[in-house]
Amino acid sequence: MSLQRNNGMPSSKRLIYSHIAEQGTVSKAELLDRSSMTSSTLTRMLDEMVSEKLILASGFGPSSGGRRPILYETNPEYGYFFGLEISRFSSTLGFYDVRMNPMSLTRWRMDEAMTPERVVEHAAANMKAILNDHKVDPEKVVGVGIGAVGPLDRERGVIMKPRYFSSPGWVDVPICRMIEEKTGFPAELENGANAALMGEQWAMRGSKPQHMLYVHAGVGLRSAMMSYGQIIHGSLDMEGAIGQMIIQTDGPRLNEDGNFGALEAYASVQALERLAQSRAKISGGEWPERLQSSPERIRYELLLQELRQNNSHVEELFRQAASYLGIGLANMINMLHPETIVLGGTLINSYDRFYETAISIARKNVYYYPEYEPVFTKGELREDAVATGAALMVWKKMSI
Repeated sequence: MSLQRNNGMPSSKRLIYSHIAEQGTVSKAELLDRSSMTSSTLTRMLDEMVSEKLILASGFGPSSGGRRPILYETNPEYGYFFGLEISRFSSTLGFYDVRMNPMSLTRWRMDEAMTPERVVEHAAANMKAILNDHKVDPEKVVGVGIGAVGPLDRERGVIMKPRYFSSPGWVDVPICRMIEEKTGFPAELENGANAALMGEQWAMRGSKPQHMLYVHAGVGLRSAMMSYGQIIHGSLDMEGAIGQMIIQTDGPRLNEDGNFGALEAYASVQALERLAQSRAKISGGEWPERLQSSPERIRYELLLQELRQNNSHVEELFRQAASYLGIGLANMINMLHPETIVLGGTLINSYDRFYETAISIARKNVYYYPEYEPVFTKGELREDAVATGAALMVWKKMSI
């Protein structure tokens, strides 16, 4: 088994296989409706795919007057995939069969010790243990999909210069080559937001969403867009550009090379930490005593703890940040017109009111609302979306 490295049109065999995979079980008659093949050609192809153990004849469907039709489904043991998320707070390693069923999910914190070399060693050791636990021959592993914080050079498999990693060394990291040398498995790289969107669309495939926007709100802000079911790649792989959307021309900036009044200065983990630190200094003793911390040591985890204790000061900080994110979302929605908006990241998932406030503000500022009313969701996969989408990327490039 190998990965297809070309970008050509998918073969008829690939199209038939993908339709079976998306539907779960399907009859020959349904496949004929989706293809331009003759009945005899499709029959030969299906017989060939069964003999290759690519698909299984799984039983019979209901009769419509004649013989009951044979039903086909993918063979879950045909191949296996690893999906690796590399993010700022934590990383995730997922192991999947051909049906994208998660057989194992492992997470670890990305602290100061997690250099690129250590991450690769840790991931490789976990891959070996997972294969042993599931008694899977390494020869059946098709590859490793990597979803990472950008900017990236996807063609060369290099993580270029991401911000805000706790560990040093995350500059010009040839992550694909490092994984391949350590594991022997081919690797493919995609930015994490794109991978998450691919994973979520797969999970929602029953409703057939085609035009989707994904926004991740965490340490930074990341986004991805899909049109007609295809990820939109720009000339540069800069998934964090949404954070530089200017929403207040005379506003602050989060970093020296960022825009003044950019969204990331109002609606990110770092923005919340800095604002809380500033408020604590201005208020004198009240905030530091309440938080039992000096202003400089206030971190996101402490703010979440205060949210759980109904600290009204911290609740107001989150409400303001969510309102700004809602404005940024409205700007993107008015420009891109997605049918579905998936929101992820620690700001979305750790505090329900943040999510509710953000989508409420976005809805109020969407042009043509309520005639145009996109669907907002936290997604089906949530924190597993990047790893799943990364594995799915390899699945889509599997030679058939």
